[in-house]
Amino acid sequence: MKIRANSIDIEVEDSGPGAAGQVRPVILLIMGLGMQLVAWPPALVQGLVDAGYRVIRHDNRDVGLSHHFDALGKPHLLWQGLKYKLGLMPRAPYSVADMAADSLGVLDALGIEKAHVLGVSMGGMIAQRMALAAPGRVLSLSSVMSTSGAKGLAQARPEVIRVLLSRPKGRDPQTVLNHYVRLFKAIGSPGFPTPEHELRERILLGVQRGYYPVGTLRQMLAIMADQTRAAQLRRITLPTLVLHGKADPLLPFVHGEDTARRISGARLVGIEGMGHDLPPGVVAHLLAALLPHLKAAETSRMTLSPT
Repeated sequence: MKIRANSIDIEVEDSGPGAAGQVRPVILLIMGLGMQLVAWPPALVQGLVDAGYRVIRHDNRDVGLSHHFDALGKPHLLWQGLKYKLGLMPRAPYSVADMAADSLGVLDALGIEKAHVLGVSMGGMIAQRMALAAPGRVLSLSSVMSTSGAKGLAQARPEVIRVLLSRPKGRDPQTVLNHYVRLFKAIGSPGFPTPEHELRERILLGVQRGYYPVGTLRQMLAIMADQTRAAQLRRITLPTLVLHGKADPLLPFVHGEDTARRISGARLVGIEGMGHDLPPGVVAHLLAALLPHLKAAETSRMTLSPT
């Protein structure tokens, strides 16, 4: 369904509040760079629903069925990337903080006061920005295969960067599909390989639903320009889970370690064999760490609330 959030149209999927008289705690799931809400593994969504949660997913701005910022034009990523390498501030058409405001706007539009927030990759950055901007709205923070954005951390492997920065050689569905299969194989989990036919089905769903690569470029610039977040993370005092793959070729494990170190009391969970994706085996590990984290945050909040 389409809702109006932060003055733009955002596509949302909501598992619903449950039966009449039933109050389900809400968890907001925020997807990563260029990814749509359909990229969330059904097993993860169902696992959260079965555990008693109202699960809300949305397309971030500039991807899928949410608002596309066509008027902002196509960014010159090579030039902006050079400025970033030289320590200069890239010029981004919007910010990660703007995307966090979109996510808060989703909660506003649905009449939700507070929610657990979980983000993966860029979604983890957005979730961190939500926790900084509106800590009273966030019951708990879960930052998965993400980063603080701090300078000097280990970078992606060169072959991964080459694939990430490459573009399909055509716009026909088969060419685009083959390109993204190559990308996801490059960043995938070596300990939890996804069969190629499943990978192709999953990617094709997104390509057919809303292929819009220029939006991904604008999101990438927003990430590059978000250079103050690392120093601000010490302000977060919310219950925080940092989950990261120990075999992540895009954001090496040190990014998870750094994020957890910067947030007071954060719990770091490393998964052997996990790369930069969410295959079924990883989902099982994620739920095993996530569900106790959510319950502990709810129990802590009830204990601290005045009677």
